[in-house]
Amino acid sequence: MAILKYSKREINRNFKVKVSGTYEGQKVSTLVGVNGLLRFVGDIDLTNRILDRAFNGRDDKCVCRLRRGIAISFYVY
Repeated sequence: MAILKYSKREINRNFKVKVSGTYEGQKVSTLVGVNGLLRFVGDIDLTNRILDRAFNGRDDKCVCRLRRGIAISFYVY
């Protein structure tokens, strides 16, 4: 069983997470928490890789685009 590398508190404290694009035929553009992020991505290993990229980024914004048409933006605040 895979678990997240970072705690939910740590993720929510450091980032605003926005999901945009097309999900199940519907256009989506909304802020989500960790549970929403897991629901949209659907895979904990992929979520861990995306979070590693966001935490290691040096900019104020990190955008990760998935092949299925979803873009996940992490805004540092």
